[in-house]
Amino acid sequence: MSGTTAAGAGAGETADSSAHGAARSVTAAATPGRPHISRWTVLVVLCASLLLVALDATVLHVAVPAVSEQLRPGSVELLWIVDAYPLVCASLLILFGTLGDRIGRRRVLLFGYAFFAGASALAAYAQTPGMLIGARALLGVGGAMIMPATLSILRHVFPDRRERALAIGIWSAVAAVGAAVGPLVGGLLLEHFWWGSVFLVNLPLMAAGLLVGRWLLPESTGSREGPWDVLGAVVAAGGLFGVILGVKHAGGGHPFTPGTVVPLAAGLLLLGFFVRRQRRRTYPLIDVRTVARRAFGTAVGCIVLTVLALVGLALIAAQYLQLVLGFSPLQTGLRLLPLSLAAIAAGLAGSRLLGVLGPRRMVGLGFVLTIAAVLSLTGLGGEDRPVLLVGGFVLLGFGLETTLFGCYESMLNEAPPSRSGGAAAIGETAYQLGAGMGIAVLGSVMNAAYAPGVRDVHGVSAAAKGDASHSLGEAYGVAAQVGGSAGNALRSAAREAFVHGMHVTLIASAVLLLFGALAALRLPRSMESGASDETTATAETAEAGETGGTAGAEQPAGRTAPENGQSVTAEAGDERQTASPSVSGRLPRQTARSQERAGTARTAGANGADGASGDGNGSGEGRGRERGDGSGLLSGITRP
Repeated sequence: MSGTTAAGAGAGETADSSAHGAARSVTAAATPGRPHISRWTVLVVLCASLLLVALDATVLHVAVPAVSEQLRPGSVELLWIVDAYPLVCASLLILFGTLGDRIGRRRVLLFGYAFFAGASALAAYAQTPGMLIGARALLGVGGAMIMPATLSILRHVFPDRRERALAIGIWSAVAAVGAAVGPLVGGLLLEHFWWGSVFLVNLPLMAAGLLVGRWLLPESTGSREGPWDVLGAVVAAGGLFGVILGVKHAGGGHPFTPGTVVPLAAGLLLLGFFVRRQRRRTYPLIDVRTVARRAFGTAVGCIVLTVLALVGLALIAAQYLQLVLGFSPLQTGLRLLPLSLAAIAAGLAGSRLLGVLGPRRMVGLGFVLTIAAVLSLTGLGGEDRPVLLVGGFVLLGFGLETTLFGCYESMLNEAPPSRSGGAAAIGETAYQLGAGMGIAVLGSVMNAAYAPGVRDVHGVSAAAKGDASHSLGEAYGVAAQVGGSAGNALRSAAREAFVHGMHVTLIASAVLLLFGALAALRLPRSMESGASDETTATAETAEAGETGGTAGAEQPAGRTAPENGQSVTAEAGDERQTASPSVSGRLPRQTARSQERAGTARTAGANGADGASGDGNGSGEGRGRERGDGSGLLSGITRP
């Protein structure tokens, strides 16, 4: 077992703590025959799996025409082929994130690898649209196992906040790379193979991840007290599925139809029931108090707003480049590449920016840069302006990634280590919800601004103008059918209307991002003002001792009473590690302020343990010290 070891004397515990700091939750027990693995090697394994999941979210986009030609799906079936993966994945993130906290994060991750590989093979050889839809849904199940597990393992392996910030930067940069290269990889495969090859590429990589992950990744779990809330997990999955399905349907231009209202209302009711259930349970699936913390809730809200802007603008940008400027899909991908490259640069620089600026100013800076980029892009028109386009995309990518980096880091830092899987799942769910809302909200704004521009064209029937008002692509098709001068006039009017709609959408996006910038003021000013791992662990230990510890009975969670000088194993927030390769690496030197707080935390924890394990009658003095110190630390954590 990993742990800070004390030899029964306070001096021994102090010396060991000074040498290792937060290392008790960094180093897994060495298993005979296995090497000591650097935490950075673990990060490489996690990022490789994340790369595949992010790539798979976009690789199918370029294969849709080939799939349509061979399988002949209807319009509804084609929509489900594309949407089944993100819908199922987003719905199950909380279920599998909390399950990983319960049974082991590495175990869930490895199951996800196997599931993802099997579903990829099934999708590659699908013979009917229904079979492909089912395979895509199973891919979503595998993705829901993998995504929160990677982030929660990262949270566990890097307990020091500054190291974790760098790791999150690399992690988020890899996600940006996967989303960016997905269409390029898909296009390359389709040039030489059939459409199923975009799924088969997952098999060898997932198989390698399964073998390497089983050997290298450390296992960890959260609190196992009480039964796992199976009903709550199912209710949360159903509620999220309904909400995201309704939002996606609204984004398709049907905001007030039964297909939108019914799933949205049902989903909201289920989520309301879920929240009420979690508040009343002794051992909740999601600790509602954590979500209600100012920094955590603010970070989640900022993630939704950021992704809302990102996805909505990316969709409009792709249409602008191809339909207005006339670029090919490959040229479009290359023009969008600066956005992804800037996002990668922001991810790699995020750790340094966070240390210099702190969460509040970093997230605020990201929003300001994004707003500036969005407003600069309103200068685009019907002609190609490459300098403005590339400059705007670079600013946009850097600003968005800076914002997401600060939000994810603040969110993970605010969550107790024992519930990092659930926290990661909430963050990923916010990302998926923001993506759906981006298409729905900004898509609706775009359509409302675009449609009037094609209704005043003379010489075109009302029915044709109605079809042309749905989208620029349909307008081009209608113009080709009409032909002649009327067709040319319709095409020109639709093109101008799209540019106008894009400008309106960009301004609306800037307004939404401004709300995010204002919300960022609720984040902690500096890294030290958030909850540190060590104080969080000690506060949870003290709280457990207060609520459940009686004299001579059970000890506070994570502490074993010392006998005759035997060692004590401290487990942060009931954070347990099973036999696995040792994760080694030097921790950065703590600041004086962190050391002072860590010393206070150790003193409080020691006093609490003494009080709980004192005499047979339960010394009131010992428990009083525990309650006073523990509650004070907890107040400082929950209110940064």
